[in-house]
Order: sequence, then structure tokens, then C-alpha cells
Amino acid sequence: MLTAFARAFKTPDLRKKLLFTLGIIVVYRIGTNVPIPGVDYRNVQTCIDAAEANQGFFGIVNMFSGGALLQITVFALGIMPYITASIILQLLTVVIPRLEALKKEGQAGTAKITQYTRYLTVALAILQGTGLVATARSGSLFQGCPVASQIVPDQSIFVTITMVVTMTAGTAVVMWLGELITDRGIGNGMSILMFISIAATFPSALWAIKEQGSLADGWIEFGTVMLVGFVMVGLVVFVEQAQRRIPVQYAKRMVGRRSYGGTSTYIPLKVNQAGVIPVIFASSLLYIPALIVQFTSSTAGWATWVETNLADPGATAHIVLYFLLIVFFAFFYVAISFNPEEVADNMKKYGGFIPGIRAGRPTAEYLSYVLNRITWPGSLYLGLISLVPTMALAGFGANQNFPFGGTSILIIVGVGLETVKQIESQLQQRNYEGFLR
Repeated sequence: MLTAFARAFKTPDLRKKLLFTLGIIVVYRIGTNVPIPGVDYRNVQTCIDAAEANQGFFGIVNMFSGGALLQITVFALGIMPYITASIILQLLTVVIPRLEALKKEGQAGTAKITQYTRYLTVALAILQGTGLVATARSGSLFQGCPVASQIVPDQSIFVTITMVVTMTAGTAVVMWLGELITDRGIGNGMSILMFISIAATFPSALWAIKEQGSLADGWIEFGTVMLVGFVMVGLVVFVEQAQRRIPVQYAKRMVGRRSYGGTSTYIPLKVNQAGVIPVIFASSLLYIPALIVQFTSSTAGWATWVETNLADPGATAHIVLYFLLIVFFAFFYVAISFNPEEVADNMKKYGGFIPGIRAGRPTAEYLSYVLNRITWPGSLYLGLISLVPTMALAGFGANQNFPFGGTSILIIVGVGLETVKQIESQLQQRNYEGFLR
């Protein structure tokens, strides 16, 4: 990986793209530390230092924003509204025929879907920004902090609208920065910004584990966490690269005096076909009851049960339900993102077939059978990786956003591998010698 980056910096146009990407990253990180108008920044810092800021529903959103959410900065919402909008549009593509038709139109249809994603992102940013401001005004953003209700001193309508508009504009700027990286930089811009947001929280989280440790002034716990981290990275890289390659043979056909087809290829079915989406779905769905209790301040029996069993990451009910939700959403997302019948029809249209399997319906049934079999280990792997923060809570007293937790490590490894592949492919295009020398 380091060799690829070194070779890229020696290539003038790639060096320009890398420096442009680094410049956008610097701008993004500056924006995550600029507070919005109407917020008492000193009280925010007091609550972050005094309270366990990363606990609760806002933990995962704070991780995706690079710690900007709980600091209530310009980029407080980060990339999360865009991620949510993209997932919603992807799910709606299966349900709404118009979106499915646009997806099949090629580049023009993709551009139209991207435009819809932008509109939905702004709408979600307004909704989430309003919720964040309301939570900050009520003091629920930092539970247990004595000055939590004084984070927004002026609670007038004008100040509230200004705060919401500022955060919505910040989300639009983040979306624009991501598209700039995609067009003029290296890699997928949104993925790069997500990578930077998560990686930015690593140093403080690791140092907090060292400070809380008791063995050898915390260095034993720190070294153990680093060792576990390297093992997890190796495991994630191994599984993320694992795939089942289904061979496909294309029949040879004659057009005039020329022969076409007759080639052999394969369909790569990844073990973790769903990526990190099931983990995000399960986390969001599991924290909805806790969020309702937090906003309603109810003391009823159901609210007590939710706080005891669902809001506590170490509770048995939370662990079991979280694991089952990840497995369910893994199968659900794979079912809507990969259509065996469509793949079988496309293969039949262009004269392709799987050796030993008849074209058409038998091919679709075979693909569905293989996909179901490899989704089981993929979903179980996602569930086990996502339980690492819970084990860290018990073993090291860390917060639930353990630096080498499931969501963070999956995204960092996935984005890192994809970016390195893009750099290597561009290097190969520029250094390809061809057949004649």
C-alpha cells in the first residue's frame, strides 16, 4: 500500500489529485471544529469533558461526523444525511418502478438519481438539524451535565432557525466537498470523508483507554487493544477480500467471417455482500426505543425495561437483539441489492451460461442458492465483529465507540482497500507498456 502511494506521488497528475484530496480533507476537518452561532462553546466543552459524551443514541452519528456532532459545529451532521439518503433511494429503487427504470438508463438515469439523493439529503439535514437543536436546548444531549441546559442560552425562534440553516448549509458543503474529491481527486469522495471522520476519533479513543488503565500505568491495556486491533484488521481484510467466483462461459457466434464470444469469465459473489449497511440499520433501529424514552422522559414500566435492556450495550437482550438484527438486515439487503433473475436474464441475452447449469430459471435458482449459502457466514461475521465494542466495555471500561469496533473498522478497511485499488489501477494505466515495445 505504501509503495502504491509512493509511486503515485512520483506521477505528476496523480500527485496533483492526491494533494487536491488532502486539501479538501483539511478544509473538512477545519469545518468540524467551527462552532455554529447561538451555542455556548465553553459549556459544550465542559459537558464533553465531564460527561460520557459518546454514550447513547448520538454515539454512532458523532463517530460519522468525526466528533463534530457533540461539539455542535458547522459540520455537526457530517456525511450521515447523505448516507441515509443514499440508502433510502437504493431501497426505493426496488419498490418504485420509475426509479428502477432510471437505474437502467445508464449514466443519464444515474445522474437523475444522484440529483434526487441531493434533494433528500438537504431535507434530512433540516430534519436532523432541528432534532439536534431541540435536543441541545432541552439539555438531553449531555445527560448528567450540570450546564447541559445552558448550551443554547438564547432560545428564540430566530436563533433556532439560524442554527438549523447553518447545519443544513454545512451538510450541503460536505456533500459538495465529497463530489469534488470524486471528480478531481482519488477515490469515492463520500467514502473518503467518512474514513477521515472515523479515523479522526482514533487517537483520543486510544489515549482514553491508556488513561483509564491500571496495569503498568495503562500501557498493558493500550498494547492489548492495539494487538486486538491488528488481529481484527487482518480478519476484516481476509473476509472482505473473500469471494465465491462462479464461472461463466459465453458461447462463440459467427457474424460474417468474424467470430465473437467464446470467452470465459466469472461472477464474483463476496462473502460480505452487504458491507457495513446491516450494522448501520441494526444500530439505528435498536436505538429508536431509547431515543423515544429520552425525549418523552417517561417513567412507565416499558420505559424502565427499555433503559435496562435496550439502552445498556452490555445487557443480554441488547446483545442478542443486536446480533439477530444484523443477521436479518444482511439477508434483507443482499436480497434487494442482488437480483439473481436479472443476472440470469442478462447472461441468457448475451449467450452466457454457467457450465453444468441450464440458462434461464435454473441459473437464477443456482445463483440464489449460492448467495444464500455465502450470506450466512458473512452475516455471522458482521454480527461477531460488531460485538467487539461490548467486549471492550467489559474488558477495558471503554465507551461503546471502541476504536476497533465493528462499524468503524469495517468502514476504514473497506475504504482503504478500495482507494488503494483505484490508485493501483490508475498507475497501471499510466505505466502499461502494451504488447509492442
